[in-house]
Amino acid sequence: MEAAATPNTSAVRVLIADDEPLFVEMVEALLDRDKRVEVVGTAGDGKMAVELALALAPDVILMDISMPFLDGIEATRRIREHHPTACILVLTGSSISADIDRSRQAGVAGFLTKDRIGTQLVDAILDLGSR
Repeated sequence: MEAAATPNTSAVRVLIADDEPLFVEMVEALLDRDKRVEVVGTAGDGKMAVELALALAPDVILMDISMPFLDGIEATRRIREHHPTACILVLTGSSISADIDRSRQAGVAGFLTKDRIGTQLVDAILDLGSR
């Protein structure tokens, strides 16, 4: 039996909240290549995102807007009620201004469109994680 790997305590701890399993796997694979980032959990709906965010206290939460049970905007609002310093980065395919406005009011720290994840996600996480 192998010993469990020692967690990288200097890495930015990330929670991924998105209801598309293939997208979550792609983001995990992308982040796994960079040792400055550690994925500590994944949530497939907004309710689970809130529960895991409060239990795990990640440095950065990657949040999809459109999820079952509780959308990402309401999940953000609830997380920030209990953890006001939470850094939440919305990953979205939408550029609808109403979604952006509602997200900002809920307390998101930033936005990244899903078409830019491959080139900008790690830098965005490291920037938020250093705040």
